[in-house]
Amino acid sequence: MPDEIDIREDYIAMLNAELLNILLKDHTTSKPDEQHNIFWATTDYEHLGAGYQYADEIRAELITGSHGKVIRPRVLKSLDAQTARSKDMAEVFTPSWICNAQNNLIDEAWFGRKNVFNFENDCHTWTVNPDKIQFPDNKTWRDYVRDCRLEITCGEAPYITSRYDSTTGIPIPIEQRIGLLDRKLRVVSENTESTGEWLKAAQMAYKSTYAYEWQGDSLLIAREAMLFTFIDNYREKFKAMPLKKSMEYIAYIISWNAWQMDGLKGVVPNSCKNGVEIVEQDLFGEIRRTVNCEGCRVGDIRKHNGIYCYIRKWTDSDSAKDRIRFIDLIKNN
Repeated sequence: MPDEIDIREDYIAMLNAELLNILLKDHTTSKPDEQHNIFWATTDYEHLGAGYQYADEIRAELITGSHGKVIRPRVLKSLDAQTARSKDMAEVFTPSWICNAQNNLIDEAWFGRKNVFNFENDCHTWTVNPDKIQFPDNKTWRDYVRDCRLEITCGEAPYITSRYDSTTGIPIPIEQRIGLLDRKLRVVSENTESTGEWLKAAQMAYKSTYAYEWQGDSLLIAREAMLFTFIDNYREKFKAMPLKKSMEYIAYIISWNAWQMDGLKGVVPNSCKNGVEIVEQDLFGEIRRTVNCEGCRVGDIRKHNGIYCYIRKWTDSDSAKDRIRFIDLIKNN
């Protein structure tokens, strides 16, 4: 199985020591003066001891150096581990040809025509359209780049970026990639010339591309894949590595737009309180009471007592204060 599909955390740290910390950050639980990271949310690593338990945050030192091969793409895990995750967490990874077919349906609806980016073949492959993408009279390339896309329960995000086929591990060349973000970046590269224009449009593409996932290891792989998709496309366009500040800003966008969440509840996984005894103090001493989550009991996504997840509203002010609970977006739409 090709080992080159595995983005090593050591390589990220070597590129820029701050990049990995940015990719590990959880914005919902972090405070202005205290960073909290995404957490494992799986028992797969508990045999490694302290720091690898289900509720432990993923820290850079736990996945670099002598621990540099702890997190691996699913296709590089043992068959036993793959089977266990499919059984325990319903983890299923979709072949790239299916991701392509479904992404093509999205684009067919958006463009009003078929075969915009590629032509599907009968043998589970596709042939790329080599011509510059043409847009309908009432839409521009910028409209496409800023159009919002969301991959739910994203795993390693094969619908967003197809650096490799998630079921075979076979790398996919840049010009053959079929992810939602891959397509946006192709459009960006076809319609910009200078690095400044390209970066501004690429940032727009990332700000309009979202994903969420329960398990911390898969989410980190998804975030890394999105970052390296940016690097791959920049290098393809300009034959050079992007600057440190450009990579950091894209990583920052990714850390907001690909977040850790229980998709059925809209909260941080396992944050709801059920059957938990709470001890409170009043003037008369201790009061003990049992807390149960109403949202879990009645199945109402707006009544959970867990930690509701926040995502960014990307406005011109570009302030971290411009955030909104994910469930409020559902409510408003």
